[in-house]
This record gives sequence, C-alpha cells and structure tokens, in this order.
Amino acid sequence: MTASPVSTTAVEIPVQQQLDAYNARDIDAFIAHWADDCEYYEFPSRLLARGTAQIRERHVARFKEPNLFGKLIQRSVIDNLVVDHEIVQRTFAEGPGEVDVLAIYEVENGKITKAWFKLGTPRLDAATRTHNPRD
Repeated sequence: MTASPVSTTAVEIPVQQQLDAYNARDIDAFIAHWADDCEYYEFPSRLLARGTAQIRERHVARFKEPNLFGKLIQRSVIDNLVVDHEIVQRTFAEGPGEVDVLAIYEVENGKITKAWFKLGTPRLDAATRTHNPRD
C-alpha cells in the first residue's frame, strides 16, 4: 500500500500563513489571517483579546523578541478546526527558553475567527538556568 501525499486543506491555509508570519515577525501579514471580530482565548475560556486591534497590540512587543519562533510539531484538522502542537521559543521575564503550546483555531471563510491557547511550563535555556544574578 502506498501512502498518499499530504495535502493542505483550505481550513489549514490561514493557520499556516499566520504561523509563517509569526515566525517572520510580520505583524501586518499575521493580522491579515484573523477575522475582524475574532476572539483570542487562554484555554479554556479566558478571553485575552477581541478583534484584530487587540490581537495586534498583544503581538507587537512579542515580535521584537530576538529568538521568537514557533516550531510546528503536529497538526490535526477536523471540519473547521485546526489543532497545532508547537514548541515556541520566547524571551520570558526570567530569560530565553521554550514552551509547549497547544493551539486550537476555528476558521470560517478563510479567516481565523476564534483561537484557544494552552501553554505548558516554560523551560529556560541551560545558560539562563545556571546564571545566578547574585554572582
């Protein structure tokens, strides 16, 4: 039996393109994939931002982080939902590191209308963990 090639569904396109824009730190390209009245949640139900203006505001500072990068580990698609497991490199208050992120996107008419994010525990880079500011 031969494996069929993996194809990208129409539902995945805005999710992948916003991830690509996130990694390029291109705020305009990132926002272009979100519906004007979108909702952005901390999983399961804490609303963090409503509308593209608030999502933009949340990401402007983040896009200045020098090590920012979201690596897609796995993606599942069911109907109009896209579920991504990513490892995101960030600069946390304690220093650079990475965090597991489960992102659930609801897509309608080619735009992300709702998104929920569940973050794991940040893991600081080894150099950050061994640095003692009192030294």
